[in-house]
Amino acid sequence: MKLDLIAFAVPFFVFFMFFEYYVSKKKNKNIHQFNESVANINVGIFERISDLLTTGSFFFLFTWLHENFSLFDITQNWYTWILLFLSTDFVWYWYHRFGHEINLFWAAHIVHHQSDDFNYTAAARITIIQAVARGLFWSILPIIGFPPQMITVLLLIHGTYPFFTHTQLIGKLGWLEYIIVTPSHHRVHHSSNPEYLDKNYGDMLIIWDKIFGTFVEETVEPKYGLTKSLGSNSFLWQHFHYFLELGVAYRLAKTFKEKINVIFGSPSSHDPRIRTLLERKLSQKVKHIAYSSKLIVAIQIKTITTIIVLFVTILFSKHITSTNLYLLTLFILLSVIITGAMLEQKRWIFHLEFIRFCILSLVFNTVLYLSGFTLVLISLGILYYKSINSSYQRFLFSN
Repeated sequence: MKLDLIAFAVPFFVFFMFFEYYVSKKKNKNIHQFNESVANINVGIFERISDLLTTGSFFFLFTWLHENFSLFDITQNWYTWILLFLSTDFVWYWYHRFGHEINLFWAAHIVHHQSDDFNYTAAARITIIQAVARGLFWSILPIIGFPPQMITVLLLIHGTYPFFTHTQLIGKLGWLEYIIVTPSHHRVHHSSNPEYLDKNYGDMLIIWDKIFGTFVEETVEPKYGLTKSLGSNSFLWQHFHYFLELGVAYRLAKTFKEKINVIFGSPSSHDPRIRTLLERKLSQKVKHIAYSSKLIVAIQIKTITTIIVLFVTILFSKHITSTNLYLLTLFILLSVIITGAMLEQKRWIFHLEFIRFCILSLVFNTVLYLSGFTLVLISLGILYYKSINSSYQRFLFSN
């Protein structure tokens, strides 16, 4: 049986998240908040499953560009690997810098900076929108002439190394601080301190920041997150609030020049009052939410279950039908939306829970051929929908 071994990236990163949490407690460092950690992991979960559907597309794109538009015929040897490493990191620097300096790209990247925590769970905040944007930037590499197989290997490295720079538990690393991106450098990048804003864009090498004048050394304790904290754990709001803000700003812009500036201008010129307006209409945040022990346990179980489903789906992806793969992707999407809504104690989540149950029932039906049993369960759910919903609400949200 052919398995997709990339699935083991899931337990690999989860292990280091728990290990960092364990070490932080041993050192009496409070660097994790329950709601922030869950919201961070939610973003990472959906990026992993959606990446399963897009990775092949980008390999096809890289292959097509290399075969039809490559400027040079670069072959694999030790110095072309070094050249590709430098080229990949250089492209990353500019992708990352544009992600902070251009509104459209910031809309894709902002999710990565929304957490008020800075730890390994925050490293998981990579959205599929950001992954696609990053892939488009890297499309220059096959045009230069680098083979898609080489590019894929380097992209795996670039997807792994930055994870370990998202921590407060590692101090400065001596002479390495002059060459590679360290946790100290990346703490600066994730901070909202005025002197640290829009600095240290490098992914693996810090030399680009020093060459292009965007390097700042960590000298004062960083304050993490956005300059104005999002204050929401909603999976959907986190992903789309800035796109909605740009939509409102575009509609309010009067001239063609102003409309272009909304899309390609700097986030620093964006009117922050638009977010406040949209929050009043759409977000309806609840302040100072207290989580009951039952709700915390329910969120933990749902998160662990979703991670297990994610791992199994990726591992056996080559043996899962396209229909079931899309159903499982939808199941995982609903799971992270529900978990984020549970953090904000939204009362409408049972409706999504029922859809989620029906989706999983359909998957089990096609795998285990339990059509009769599945039909009975769904029918009972519909018949007793109101009473089950009431019991669900009481269980989760009553003290």
